[in-house]
Amino acid sequence: MSAPAQALRSLHHGRAAGDPLVLPGPWDAASARVFADAGFAALATPSAGVAASLGYADGQGMPPAEMFAAIARITRAVDVPVTSDVEAGYGLPAGELVERLLEAGAAGCNLEDSDPASRALKDPRRQADWLAEVRAAAGDALVINARIDTFLRGDRTTAAAVERGRLYAEAGADCVYPIMAPPAQLADLAEQIGLPLNALCKAGGPAPAELGVFGATRVTFGGGLHAQTMSGLADLAASMRP
Repeated sequence: MSAPAQALRSLHHGRAAGDPLVLPGPWDAASARVFADAGFAALATPSAGVAASLGYADGQGMPPAEMFAAIARITRAVDVPVTSDVEAGYGLPAGELVERLLEAGAAGCNLEDSDPASRALKDPRRQADWLAEVRAAAGDALVINARIDTFLRGDRTTAAAVERGRLYAEAGADCVYPIMAPPAQLADLAEQIGLPLNALCKAGGPAPAELGVFGATRVTFGGGLHAQTMSGLADLAASMRP
């Protein structure tokens, strides 16, 4: 087991309600250093934030090589574990995806179960089979966060998310991420799926500690922190105009 993955995996367990693992989302080496220096135990790169920082729209044709290079710059900049959102895997075979993540220094990955281009949900059993291939290729060297997109793309019922989550748990996922799930459903989802649960923290929504009380084991921000930073930069730019 790699030391970064072991450290990251251990951070998911033994957490009290109201004390989730908070994973800020750096988009480059400089932002990663800011979050690490602030004392966060681990970081989670967002595909949207990294893509935007390099001039691409999320899920719209960013070359995988640029994403892995960005992840590598971030992991080199900090001494804490970094898990990375690599969308749906960019069409790479499981072995190659794992190899490139490990070469970039990632301790974990976020893998979604809808197609970024078509936005269509993938067949859950095929997705589970693919996740099992990723697990087999990675062994214990990556913490796999299996994103469940039913609340985002399709059936918004607990049952639909639980069906996928249980399949992904059987495939070897370490945690599940029912993105956009209502906070009131988090505890039920976590209990029925049986894995640590990742929740999205959005501006104007419940704070990370509140999401922990609702049932989240870990909290991420997607591209939100990058967007808030860019909004602040836009305000600064406006104030500089003569």
